[in-house]
Formats: sequence, C-alpha cells, structure tokens
Amino acid sequence: MFEVNENYTRVSEFVIVGFPGLHPSFFQLVAWFFFCVYLITVVGNFLLVVMFALERSLQKPMYIIMLSLALSDIGFATVALPNLIARWWRDDGRISFHTCMFQEQMIHYFGTLNSLIMMTMAMDRYLAICHPLRYPMLMTNRTMSGLTVFSWISAQVAPGIVTVDFSRKVAFCGPNRILHAYCDAIALTRLSCSNMVAINDSSYGLAMFVLLVPLSLIIFSYVSIIVTVMRMANAQGRRKTFSTCGTQGCLILIYYIPRFIVYSTPYMPNLTITPDFRVGLSLICSLFPPVANPFIYCFRTKEIRTILGRWRQRWGNSRTEPPETQQQRSNSRVPNSRDPTAESPTAEIQQQSPQQQSPQQQSPQQQSPNIFPLLHLAIS
Repeated sequence: MFEVNENYTRVSEFVIVGFPGLHPSFFQLVAWFFFCVYLITVVGNFLLVVMFALERSLQKPMYIIMLSLALSDIGFATVALPNLIARWWRDDGRISFHTCMFQEQMIHYFGTLNSLIMMTMAMDRYLAICHPLRYPMLMTNRTMSGLTVFSWISAQVAPGIVTVDFSRKVAFCGPNRILHAYCDAIALTRLSCSNMVAINDSSYGLAMFVLLVPLSLIIFSYVSIIVTVMRMANAQGRRKTFSTCGTQGCLILIYYIPRFIVYSTPYMPNLTITPDFRVGLSLICSLFPPVANPFIYCFRTKEIRTILGRWRQRWGNSRTEPPETQQQRSNSRVPNSRDPTAESPTAEIQQQSPQQQSPQQQSPQQQSPNIFPLLHLAIS
C-alpha cells in the first residue's frame, strides 16, 4: 500500500512555473507568442469544422477523421494554453488542486485521442491506396463515424486509470511548484510525498502502450502505401507520394519521439535533461502538430482549396456588387449550372482514366490508373 504520514497539510493549489530559467523581461513576449499559437490553432481548425458543416461534398470518411482531429486539437489547445498564457502575461501561475487534476486528465486524454486518430487516418489511407476497389465497401461514413466515436470514448481509459490512482493513492504535502507548462502526471509525481514506484511503473506502461501500438500501425500503413505506389504509379505520382508522406511522417515523428524521450527519461539513468529542455520538448510535440495539422492534412487537398477559392470569390463579389445585382444574379441562375471554379469529380476521373473499361476487363497495367482519384484524395 501507499503509506503517507497522516500529519500533513494538503496542498490546495499548485503554481505553474513554465520555463524555470526564463528571465522575467521575456514574460510578455512569450505570452504573446503562445497567444498567437492558440489563436492560429483555434481559427485554423475551427475553419475546417465550419467547412465540414456547410459543404456536403466534404461529408465523407476521410474528412470525418480530419474533423475529429480538428476538434481534438482545439480541445487540447483550450485545456493547455490559457493557464500557460496567464502565467506569463499576468505573472500568475496559480491553479487550484482540482483544476490541476482536471487539466492533467484532459491533457493525457487529448494526447491519447490524437494518437488513436492518427492511427485511424493512416489505416484509412492504407485501405484507399492499397485496396482501392474494396475501399468504398469497407470504409463508409457509418464505419468511419463508428471508429471516431470509439476513439473518443476509448481514449478515456488510460488517462482515467492514472487519474484514479492519483486521487486515491497520491498525497501532496509539500512543494507545489510544477516545473512544467501544465499539469501532467510526470510533473505531479515529483511533488508527491507518497511511494510512487508502482504508480510510475503503471503510468509508464500505459503511456508506452498508447504511443507504440498506434505508431506501429502507422508505420505499417505508410510503408505499405509507399510500396504500393512504387509498384503502380508513374514518376510524378511517386514524387508526390514521397513529398506528402515525408511531410506527414515528419509531423508524426515530432508528435511521438519527444513524448517517448520525456516519458522514458526517468528510466534511463544515463539520460538526463534539464527542466527547460523538457518543457520545451513537451511544448513542441504538443503544440506544433495542432498548428500544422490543418495545413498538412486539410488545406493542401484540392477539394478544400477549391471550396476556399469559391468562398473567397463569393465574398469578393458580395463586397463589389450592389444588393440589386446580387439578387438579379441569384434569380437568373439555372439550377443545373455549375460554378466555374468547381471541378466535377466525374470529369476529373475521366481525365485521369480515359479508357472506359471495367476492372475485370483490364490488364494489371491498365488497372493502375484507376486508383489515382483515390490516391489523389488520400495523399493530397
């Protein structure tokens, strides 16, 4: 059992230190920097949420998982950054005990959720590129919605176990200065006056399971995608695949490797890192992906760029044209007319696959171009 001396004063609040070595003259600059990071994260991801809600063409499996990732990134930034900004903006890092416990739970929840979402996204692209003919049957909107709901629910399991252990078995009776940018399990265990050996071991085991299992499936998916494209695509397709997979692979490595280092440092006697370096490493792997995800996964796709261009054109026309002209134009539009900026998916498929033969009648060399509409959508 975890025995603690009963004669102690329970800690009622903690103090978020952030970077211990940061000079006070830089507090305002750092606060503005993280405020801009928070603003970019929320605006970029919220724009994707609005686009998904308004554009029926985006309501398909790949964009469902992107919507889930956007909501998760907004949630993580909202949980982690406001207290951190207030710590440097007002030089006030105080946070109540129960608020800190809630933040610790949500920090690990969204970290676990992002790991599951990236695994689901990688498996979706594996099916789209490596099994293009079976993809429409295997990955429907209902299937992706079910996987997304499962990810959001199951992501609570590991953080919930850690939170229960902290609430039942951990006592804080002394120092209350958290040498981190937010409340997390590693920072809190260093302030405990309980015997933390068993809790640390179980927390580390859960963290490695949450990190390594999805990472293994992600690596398998991307290796299979590269092998498939090398066999079937032309030189231009291979270059685009390596460019896209390389960008996404770097983002995935930035997410996983620093976390592995931070979690494994206490179990590696020869590996020591300073508190400032540990805080910076944690912030990079936690905040850089939410900022970059909308640009890497979403705004680079042709379909979303087309929608944004159409929105910008409509907004420009609404500013330059009088209301009477806009009303006349809307009344004179033919219902079947197309927006000239939009491109028909059927026309795109016909351009990329001119031979109108069924897959059963084509040879293996002739079947390969048929995956390019899915390939373009999956790796754009």
